[in-house]
Amino acid sequence: MALEKTEILFGYHCVYEALRAQRRQFALVYISSKRSAGRADKVIDLAEKNGIPIEYIDPKKLDTMTEFAPHQGIVARASFFPTKKAGQLVSMIQERKTPCFILIIENIEDPHNLGALIRTALCADVDYIMIPKDRSCPPSSTVSRSSAGAMEHADIYMITNTASILRDLKKSGAWIFGLDADGTTGLYDADLIGNIALIIGGEHKGIRPGVKKECDFVLSIPITGKVNSLNASVAGGVAMYEAKRQRSVNLKTKGK
Repeated sequence: MALEKTEILFGYHCVYEALRAQRRQFALVYISSKRSAGRADKVIDLAEKNGIPIEYIDPKKLDTMTEFAPHQGIVARASFFPTKKAGQLVSMIQERKTPCFILIIENIEDPHNLGALIRTALCADVDYIMIPKDRSCPPSSTVSRSSAGAMEHADIYMITNTASILRDLKKSGAWIFGLDADGTTGLYDADLIGNIALIIGGEHKGIRPGVKKECDFVLSIPITGKVNSLNASVAGGVAMYEAKRQRSVNLKTKGK
């Protein structure tokens, strides 16, 4: 398949999940000619079922293609990850019959942090993920690898103006929660039930002042140890799972 714009995916989880999600178009899947039976066979089976050509090549060529990154003998050339426009999400929220949980990842620059946040989001029942188009790491192949392929299953919306989108979300009935070390509301004191948008700030500067101004609440995670801050992806994971816990308890209570 001739594709105009492609990127290289590599590693078992990244390629396998991209094939399984069926959101990308694949030009070719490369398999090491010296592979051993196991994971590569699962990738081969999926590629064959979807009519994607497979080429068996020397692992040294795979090393060159991936700039000597660990590829596990599995590489693919595929279209870029498909994202959506944030404006589409606002109208979708208005039409939903159940409360939504949105994660807004504000200016995360490290692809490993972004990948970890996306993977956690999919495990914590986050419905939608929003990422600024500028001044932020894009949903790249590196992010997909860092998420162990979880990114391939995520609904990701790109934002051009975060403050404006937050105002639109509030008009649609969503409460906006920012997560910041200087937050005035403790995470475990917040009501995270209903339509919510949780903002995780960047590694260095946190949430920008203009974005923080639009938050209904700015949350902080209680820290009592000898270190006074958490990694962005860890802090985001703690907050997402607290929201998941509250929402799960609320559903169980309603079901009684």
